[in-house]
Amino acid sequence: MRAGSTGGAAVLEALRVPDELSARVPAEVRGSGRDDVRLMVSRGKEVSHHAFRDLPGRLRAGDVLVVNTSTTLPAAVNGRVGGEAVVVHFSTRGDDGRWAVELRRPDGSGSTLPRAGGPAGAVVRLPGGEHLVLDAPLVPGADRLWWASVSVDVPGLLYRYGRPIRYRYTAKDQPLSAYQTVFALPSPGGAGSAEMPSAARPFTARLVAELVSRGVQFAPLTLHTGVASAEAHEPPYPERFEVPATTAWLVNAAKTGGGRIVAVGTTAVRALESAADAEGVVHAAAGWTDLVITPGRGVRAVDGLLTGLHEPEASHLLMLEAIAGREALGRSYTEALRQLYLWHEFGDVHLVLPDDSPHSLHC
Repeated sequence: MRAGSTGGAAVLEALRVPDELSARVPAEVRGSGRDDVRLMVSRGKEVSHHAFRDLPGRLRAGDVLVVNTSTTLPAAVNGRVGGEAVVVHFSTRGDDGRWAVELRRPDGSGSTLPRAGGPAGAVVRLPGGEHLVLDAPLVPGADRLWWASVSVDVPGLLYRYGRPIRYRYTAKDQPLSAYQTVFALPSPGGAGSAEMPSAARPFTARLVAELVSRGVQFAPLTLHTGVASAEAHEPPYPERFEVPATTAWLVNAAKTGGGRIVAVGTTAVRALESAADAEGVVHAAAGWTDLVITPGRGVRAVDGLLTGLHEPEASHLLMLEAIAGREALGRSYTEALRQLYLWHEFGDVHLVLPDDSPHSLHC
């Protein structure tokens, strides 16, 4: 593969991530701590390589890091449909009290494989004598996620019998604490994310304190992530979010003062952009967002992004392309492969910053 002046399109389309580049265990298991991961920084056509602990030196006073405070739920629970063993992934609670769920097949190693949902009316037996009933597909004509009526308070069920969702590229189950970020806060009613907002995972309290001491500010918001489409790479479904008034004020004030707004994770981008108007002014907002960031739509409030590395089929790459541009994205991903960066939620991270060099400002 190559990156050149012809653009990044061919690179992204030909990209293949070798299995050995999947981060199979958390950074603190394979290294010295959560922040013992690598940091790739891309700014326009320039790509540089650092340790994540070098992040304070890559930002400047007045910049704002927008962080997702959603806590990760132990959202995977064993169940049975008739005589068939299944794993239920609880995704999102609807306004009517039902839950969007995904049924998966155990693969014998502690992970799961895809399984079609349904049929309507099917009863899934759950631990503790509880059950759920599959009502209808979340999206008509699709069969992966289904709305289900559940006989019990789901957060309570999850904390009694659940475990974090994991996929086959990880070596084994990890404790729930391995899936919580330093920014995670409890939400009313036990709400949370089916899967970790993983871009924030490498942050430690010490690193946050150093960033604050250098004049970098933090703006919290919440977006509860649903179950990812690990195999089909579908666009994200509607998710609950909240951008508080204090965060809207801080972001708007920073932009007025010349600070850069850097979202920590694609979830933070989705939430903040859902609260921004056409001029990029952010307002307090809460509810559901079905916004999908594409190059055609672009971004209005966000200047940069700190994120993990995404597979070439992932819909998140459209968001990265909207922020970085396709050619720059192709260059950085070629570099990530060449430098053997690690992928997925326990892997290395990528900081995308605006190209604010004098040449770019006058071209």
